[in-house]
Amino acid sequence: MELKNINDIDDATRHSRRELFRIGTALLFIVGIMLYTIAENSVDGSPATLLIIAAMIGGYMAMNIGANDVANNVGPAVGSRALTMTGAILIAAIFEASGALIAGGDVVSTIKKGIIDPSGVIGSDAFVWMMMAALLAGAIWLNIATALGAPVSTTHSIVGGVLGAGIAAGGMGIANWDKMGAIVASWVISPVLGGIIAAIFLYLIKRLITYKADMLDAAKKVVPYFVAVMAWAFSTYLILKGLKKIWKVDFMTAAGLGFLVALVIFIIVKPLIVRAAAKLINDKDSINSLFTLPLIFSAALLSFAHGANDVANAVGPLAAINEVISHGNVVSKAAIPLWVMLIGAIGIAIGLALYGPKLIKTVGSEITELNKMRAFCIAMAAAITVIIASQLGLPVSSTHIAVGGIFGVGFLREYLKASYAQMVEEIKHHHESDNPEEVEAFLMEFKKAHLEQKRQMLYELKMKSAKTHLNKKERKQLKRVYNTELVKRSHLYKIAAAWVITVPVSGLMAAILFYTIRGMMLP
Repeated sequence: MELKNINDIDDATRHSRRELFRIGTALLFIVGIMLYTIAENSVDGSPATLLIIAAMIGGYMAMNIGANDVANNVGPAVGSRALTMTGAILIAAIFEASGALIAGGDVVSTIKKGIIDPSGVIGSDAFVWMMMAALLAGAIWLNIATALGAPVSTTHSIVGGVLGAGIAAGGMGIANWDKMGAIVASWVISPVLGGIIAAIFLYLIKRLITYKADMLDAAKKVVPYFVAVMAWAFSTYLILKGLKKIWKVDFMTAAGLGFLVALVIFIIVKPLIVRAAAKLINDKDSINSLFTLPLIFSAALLSFAHGANDVANAVGPLAAINEVISHGNVVSKAAIPLWVMLIGAIGIAIGLALYGPKLIKTVGSEITELNKMRAFCIAMAAAITVIIASQLGLPVSSTHIAVGGIFGVGFLREYLKASYAQMVEEIKHHHESDNPEEVEAFLMEFKKAHLEQKRQMLYELKMKSAKTHLNKKERKQLKRVYNTELVKRSHLYKIAAAWVITVPVSGLMAAILFYTIRGMMLP
């Protein structure tokens, strides 16, 4: 056989080998959970079959959280090239697991968000079946969403699962519809708030730095303040959300401590920024490089907070099942044994390493083009939106916030690009000369001018206007510029659709799974 044919066969089978490796590793993890649970947990000397099955489902759920949800924390940093894919996966895996094990808490709510009343479920057996169905439905939906390349909320997935299984187990009256209304509202609140805040920060960076003639001088003065604001936001966010299960404080205390951290960071960072800027040239790429380290720290801190909070989505139902099987009673708060927390932490890390790159690429580069300044704004939006929402009592999704921030910076860029194209058309309309070289020279000068100078040049041009006419070809070209899309609409529609159907689909699957499990378990 020719060497070329051998290479072609090797290329064709490489993808299959990688996929088999992923599936094999995931199955090995699930089998390991099964063997450990058999060895360490038994009732009256015999293996607790339901607990073993629940532990395996919990591991499957944890891997799907790692594959889907963690991409929101590191995707923008990878898309902006602040981190490599390998570096991002290592940082996220370490900090996700650390957040789960250090700050995941000793107890977890058995019914996420209080969406159903557990007393409405008759019998501990039915409660166990309900939680198993909810966990499996949430995991399956996350798996489907990851395969489709749609970042969805893991919290909403498990909420839908608990709601659907709960209604199947105890009827419509078991559900807390007020809570569900708030969750539905978060489908709009989270992405819109995240998008607005990210767009505001990007506009401020443009207005205060990149629209200036001397961008480096502006960056020396302004970037330390942006880093300090980020330090305040992430310190406050980490104290309020990431550490809330081991150290609960009020907002004012968290904000005050965050301010002290920000002050120290500002004092340290300011001379470093000045020294770094002295070695750079006056362009946007140089300004971008100043945001690299803040982005790496933001990815790590977001991952830590996510691990501390969202590991409950994987191990909460499992902890509840363990509590029922061990003590025979249904409780609203369940203790989290170390082995249960380890399943969540290790599962998230494995899922991220095996299947996370697909969603990281989607979030980081396929929705809109990101550079370090834009990614910085998205990270800021993620922390500040959670702080604002927690103080207003609004339920928000970290996934929706991060993706909303990406859309926010993308749509702002579209708006600014269209506005600039409109200015160019006005210049061509009002320029005194039809000489293309004179018009081009004016446009070059206009492009180099900072924002205030642009406005003044345009105003003066209009005041002494001798209106000219654009030919048909020029008008067509300008129209195409206006319609330049910097956000992929196909991704917008796909992700929005996935968000809307997450709760109904996971709820329906959970109800079907509950009836299936009950039918199998009843004599």
